[in-house]
Amino acid sequence: MADAEIVTRGLTKDYGGGRGLFGLDLEVADREVFGFLGPNGAGKTTTIRLLMGMIRPTAGSAFVHGLNCQKDAVKVKKRVGYLPGELPQFGGLKGAEVVALLAGLRGGVDRQRVASLAERFDLDLGRRFREYSRGNKQKLGILLAFMHRPDLLILDEPTGGLDPLNQQEFYRLVKEAQNDGATVFLSSHILSEVDHVCDRVGIIRRGRLVRVAQLEELHHIRVHKMEVEFAAGVPAEAVRAATGVENVEVGDRRLTCTVRGSFDDLMHALGTATVLNLTSHEPSLEEVFLTYYKDELPEAPVPASTVRA
Repeated sequence: MADAEIVTRGLTKDYGGGRGLFGLDLEVADREVFGFLGPNGAGKTTTIRLLMGMIRPTAGSAFVHGLNCQKDAVKVKKRVGYLPGELPQFGGLKGAEVVALLAGLRGGVDRQRVASLAERFDLDLGRRFREYSRGNKQKLGILLAFMHRPDLLILDEPTGGLDPLNQQEFYRLVKEAQNDGATVFLSSHILSEVDHVCDRVGIIRRGRLVRVAQLEELHHIRVHKMEVEFAAGVPAEAVRAATGVENVEVGDRRLTCTVRGSFDDLMHALGTATVLNLTSHEPSLEEVFLTYYKDELPEAPVPASTVRA
């Protein structure tokens, strides 16, 4: 990928005991929104901390904007809009003071830009950081990452703690940044979340990259667990015969199943049966991975070389 903004080659951070990141080869293109998807503990934050030069790799290398993430860590930090998984504790500083502190380190930012972002997320910069709820702390982190209009954003679980309305506002902000020429690398453990903004997705599990694909290529792994309550008879056989329906279980006027892809065939199979209640939820990523990728990974990562980059 000649115009890659992020490049890693054999990037490894071995914490021992099969924990860490192992042999990551990845390229993220200019102006791409790339989703780094995996369960909690899969290695997403370790990858991001390596990209930001906050920890040293056990082996391999990483480059951002052509800058070596270890040797040029200060230059990387100046150019990137970074949202960590957990913000530093700014204690008694007001939101506006935190913004001023970080803006000063960057040589100043547009005050109108800051005010606009605060308004969009309904964030009161006059309150002290320690008084913020988790959601407001996350809003402040987003503001700090986006306020200087960086051409690369690296965001670790950016929607954690946000309510649905602010999640939607965040998705709009990411799209605006992309339209303005920015590249975005964001981690998530929610499969449906990356649908909103990402062009491609990398799936990581147990410290190893399982797959990189265009978003539409991953739709086949999207499944939902369904539970249907009926007034009387349960059309079990019709449901079992429906395309995309699996793991059908029936008991006491209730039917549970998993549905892959469209719900159309399931709805047709329910026919004229009287449905009292119908619920659906998306399985965890770990459940999805155990179903679709359990044969693609070794039981434990092979220990990496102890040679440091």
